[in-house]
Amino acid sequence: MKQYHLHNRPNRELTDKSDIDRILREGKFAVISMCRDNEPYIVTLSYGYDSDNEILYFHCAKKGLKLEFLNSNKNVCATVIKDKGYVTGECGHEYESVVFWGNMSPVNDLQEKKQGMTILLNHLEEKESIIEEKLLKSDEFYSKMEILKLKIEQIHGKSGR
Repeated sequence: MKQYHLHNRPNRELTDKSDIDRILREGKFAVISMCRDNEPYIVTLSYGYDSDNEILYFHCAKKGLKLEFLNSNKNVCATVIKDKGYVTGECGHEYESVVFWGNMSPVNDLQEKKQGMTILLNHLEEKESIIEEKLLKSDEFYSKMEILKLKIEQIHGKSGR
């Protein structure tokens, strides 16, 4: 993954890949911005992160506005924020964040859908029994669900107070 460096606040920039991966592993929601025909759209989705392949997986309905936007333009920009809270008495806020750019598209391959759902559930769910229950589904079940993937092409990390 290519890191994109913003020079306006270099003291807040996170350049270590392990810090960026940690934020994505610990995060639960990504805010995704999309655009079609000069019309913006933004949506917040829970995700699963595949750090080996630098891909985020999402589950969504088979129809909807986000799919309409993605059919028109697969290029997206997204952010994941680790909010550490407002610092009372200092007029400050502690946080870590990543902003990333990439292509987001539906997964059509059945095996990749299963892999994406496994990554998503393992990222979000702590109870092993729930994960097993949700993954023990038929191929027909997976063929009826929509899994999206966002392949990260550029990323920028930041922390601050």
